[in-house]
Amino acid sequence: MSCVRVHRLSVSLDGYASGEGQRLDAPFGHAGGRLLAWFDTTRTFRQIHADTFASRWVPDVGADIMGRNMFGPQRGSWEDLNWKGWWGDNPPYQNPVFVLTHDPRPSIEMEGGTTFHFIDAGPADALTIAREPAGEPP
Repeated sequence: MSCVRVHRLSVSLDGYASGEGQRLDAPFGHAGGRLLAWFDTTRTFRQIHADTFASRWVPDVGADIMGRNMFGPQRGSWEDLNWKGWWGDNPPYQNPVFVLTHDPRPSIEMEGGTTFHFIDAGPADALTIAREPAGEPP
């Protein structure tokens, strides 16, 4: 059975997961790579770095939940429906991904089993929604 867990999230001491000014060429805004610099020194990073980064980071994850900013730099209504995330055609998730947004859009099926679903829901409701495709009881 899959389990629900939070992973792939770095938060600064002041509570931010990204810096100001996030854009296509700066996914973490002004924070740059500083939010993830700690990870470079870990044993886990060294073990997985030989693979495509994060492609096998955590096995047996049944579903992911992310905020819209993690999916991409657009704000407000979706002006570019061709944007499919930062990761290219084969994202590392390999399972359903629920993107929290106030502006839902059609789901996007990607290579490797990743499907992005855009839902207008809070974290608790998103967790309830994600449990079924993750193989967890409600």
